[in-house]
Amino acid sequence: MAFSFLAREAGRVHVCGHRGYSLHYPENTLPALKAAKAAGATTVEIDVVLTTDGEPIILHDLTVDRTTDGHGFAADLSLEQIRRLDAGVRFHPAFAGTKIPTVAEALDWAKADDMGVVLEIKEAERADVAIDCVAALLRSTGTVDRVSVISFDHVALKRAVERHAGLRTEAITHARQADPVGVLKACGAKSVSIEFDMFHPDDAKALHEAGFSNRVHVPRPDVLAEYWRAGRDPLPDLVQWIADGLIDTISGDDVPFISMLVRRAGRAG
Repeated sequence: MAFSFLAREAGRVHVCGHRGYSLHYPENTLPALKAAKAAGATTVEIDVVLTTDGEPIILHDLTVDRTTDGHGFAADLSLEQIRRLDAGVRFHPAFAGTKIPTVAEALDWAKADDMGVVLEIKEAERADVAIDCVAALLRSTGTVDRVSVISFDHVALKRAVERHAGLRTEAITHARQADPVGVLKACGAKSVSIEFDMFHPDDAKALHEAGFSNRVHVPRPDVLAEYWRAGRDPLPDLVQWIADGLIDTISGDDVPFISMLVRRAGRAG
């Protein structure tokens, strides 16, 4: 059975580990992806940039400084140089020796473990090249059906679907659009990614009626605590929206927390 990002086709609302289980594991690493699945995720979100020799690797920033013991732009480093970096020790000494994965490694893992992948193009200088490399990997690994390529750059997404038949894309927006269906049609995307505070049930209904899906990113509990301290609680509405089938994927850093929300809504499948 083909993988589906639409909740009504999948028979469940997807739980998406943002950069894997990034709250307690070094983000965008294989340990974080595996931990996300163990905590209840059915999909993971990863970020992609290119090395200087054109290898798609999983990295959020354009530089390696924040998440590794290295320095510099990934675009100026070869895959061999990237492989020498430690992507775990800065997060916690217990993860020392963890490496930056290639996209190919992540796709092989996702296929073997029946996971969906939300793959964000972070590459800034060669976005079209990055998309072409990713599309080729999806074909060669047989993972086209379980991957959604996403970006803030809707023009790049439009070019991507024109070049690669069958490629599934998702448009990221941090704003509530006046015509969300029109936005997706304009760039050829199949889904929209939106922050929780910009979600509206009317938009979700319009998207579903037109055959599109959505992914809603939810803050961690420590961020939501600000609401709770003020006597406000956004979670009952969120759980109800999930229960009503208005949300296809819930995304977040705290995978057990968002998994709990989906189970509470009775939509874990």
